[in-house]
Amino acid sequence: MVPATAGNVSVRVGDLVAITPTGANLAELTARQVSVVDLAGRLVHGELEPSSELGLHLGIYLEHGAGAVVHTHAPACTAVASVRDELPCIHYAMLAFGGAVPVAPYATYGSAELAAHVVAALAGRNATLMASHGAIAHGPTLAKAFQTMELLEWACDLYLRTLPLGEPRVLTAAQTEAVVTTSRERQYGTVKKAPKARR
Repeated sequence: MVPATAGNVSVRVGDLVAITPTGANLAELTARQVSVVDLAGRLVHGELEPSSELGLHLGIYLEHGAGAVVHTHAPACTAVASVRDELPCIHYAMLAFGGAVPVAPYATYGSAELAAHVVAALAGRNATLMASHGAIAHGPTLAKAFQTMELLEWACDLYLRTLPLGEPRVLTAAQTEAVVTTSRERQYGTVKKAPKARR
């Protein structure tokens, strides 16, 4: 999902944020090359300049209480973000994002304007698309944030596959509420022991 240097990742621990450095090839990055900043963006550890999207990451931490942030230029996400204003909720798995996924308005990468657009688009969501740019996801842990990004790329790919077949069905409010209720009752997504058979 991240060709060469196109993307960045960060993790918050207390009042510090570890973030990939600008221009880094993530596949070759070592732990020593990761930059550590405080919540004001001041470098406190490392020798490399933090990602150009540092302001975007910090905005998400401060506004949404995230534990980790993942930003990519994944192909399906970027394709949808280049032509749509929203990824409609066409599959119940998308309720993991909070429903339909908005597309934050375009602004130059690394700008305060882009950070503001994305932070606003994430209200009530853990992922958003970025117009003509890519996608971003956050979560309580790096594993959860990455899992959300993988799901978003899958959902965008699924949406793109439906378009040649016709207009995709969008889940109604009643259908999404039924999914939420069923998931809560069945504890969907958690591993459970099977009940023992009665003898």
